[in-house]
Amino acid sequence: MLSALALGVASLLAVTTTACDDDNYKMKYPPRYELGDLPDPGDIHTFKAPLYWSVYEYCYDLEQAGVKNIDITMSQWTEIMDWVESDLKPFGYNMVCTDGFVSMRAEGGSAYMTHYGSVALKDLVAEAKKRGLEVGIYDNPMWIHCPDNTKIPGTDINVGTLRYNGSEKVENPKVEDLWFSWGVATHKGAEEWIDGFFKHYSDLGIKYIRMDFLCWYEDGNDRGMGKVGRGYGRENYARYLAYIAQSAKKYGVFTSLVMPNLYNDAEVEAKYGNMFRIVRDTRDGGWWFTSQDDRGKSYGNWPNCNNQFDGFEYWNHVSGKGKVILDGDFIRLHNYANDNEKKSVISLQLLAGGPVTVADQKSTIGDNAKFYCNAELLALNADRFAGKVLEDKSNGTVWYGSMSNGDVVVGIFNRDDNSKSVELPLSAVGVDGEMNVRDLWSHSDEGKATAIKATIPAHGCKVVRLSK
Repeated sequence: MLSALALGVASLLAVTTTACDDDNYKMKYPPRYELGDLPDPGDIHTFKAPLYWSVYEYCYDLEQAGVKNIDITMSQWTEIMDWVESDLKPFGYNMVCTDGFVSMRAEGGSAYMTHYGSVALKDLVAEAKKRGLEVGIYDNPMWIHCPDNTKIPGTDINVGTLRYNGSEKVENPKVEDLWFSWGVATHKGAEEWIDGFFKHYSDLGIKYIRMDFLCWYEDGNDRGMGKVGRGYGRENYARYLAYIAQSAKKYGVFTSLVMPNLYNDAEVEAKYGNMFRIVRDTRDGGWWFTSQDDRGKSYGNWPNCNNQFDGFEYWNHVSGKGKVILDGDFIRLHNYANDNEKKSVISLQLLAGGPVTVADQKSTIGDNAKFYCNAELLALNADRFAGKVLEDKSNGTVWYGSMSNGDVVVGIFNRDDNSKSVELPLSAVGVDGEMNVRDLWSHSDEGKATAIKATIPAHGCKVVRLSK
């Protein structure tokens, strides 16, 4: 542990408050339900973290400006995809993704969503395919978009029978569901309904689904808004995710779980999801979102942490190669104050094994694409790198891990407002003897060394790759 070594890193370790206290860290959840037998999907953790562009910023800014009936037209989509193809795709960003804010409709008798605003999903997929891109979709199997008398595919059961009927035990029986009309996973036909959902998207050529508001479904509580729904209970929630994992694996679809409570140390989400969110919504983004919002604090339900650093550190123990991927939400680089902050937010996602999701638009990104497109850092994503936090009291400022060829990558961050001089012996990250040191932001070789020495600017980082 760094704090036990005689290192010249006193300034780095000046913050001694850990990101979460021991009692809250265990996140014990009262066993209100026996979960019973659930489908076992087997090993679902076979994907690497995605690199993609999201419509989030476009929609969020319009909503904040008071625009009603937000839409994004096909001409706008084609302009976006042309830009992604030319500027981002060469570096591995191979997908564009929808988000909330825009109407989601099932037309032509379909049981599932066919249109995102004015655009038919089949047309969006076709345009993306022309450019060698994929489409990700924001939707949730338990949101019902079609008329109640629509049949669940492969059955004679009406979709409307999936809705709450008053006989189920729920967490908040006197509270009406806000915004969403949920299906209930323990109702007859739910398993077939979820299987049809994933088949529908797979048939369209869609292999990434982003599922939101999970805490609202599980217990109807939101730490920011209070009671927002009935809450269909732990058993219902676990069964719902188990059906999702089973069908998603069957059709080869990547599942992204958003707004989960992560009770019982994320036991259900880590088993049944490919990726889950570890921080509150991006909103305006910037350094406040990456490091400062409620710094050093954690909570027992969604959102457990309010900034990316704390979220990645808090949940680092459940992730890794062959395990669930941690999602730090969208990045809006143009809202960061300087290059140091921009390098840090990109480095943090990649060192933690998370996705890099570009939310900047062509009209707002400016000259920031170069930070998203650092090929030496993106090599971590291609290699399915997933680092670990050095277990000290540095508040998540040292991350490290091994590449598949044996090289070791180390990132040292400075979350504070003043520059820091650091010296980290390589032995602290399990490396013996001298190694060749390459800086992944300056793209320069720094010779052989037995320690990493640097003066790191405020909000900056030092990321190096060590090789024999």
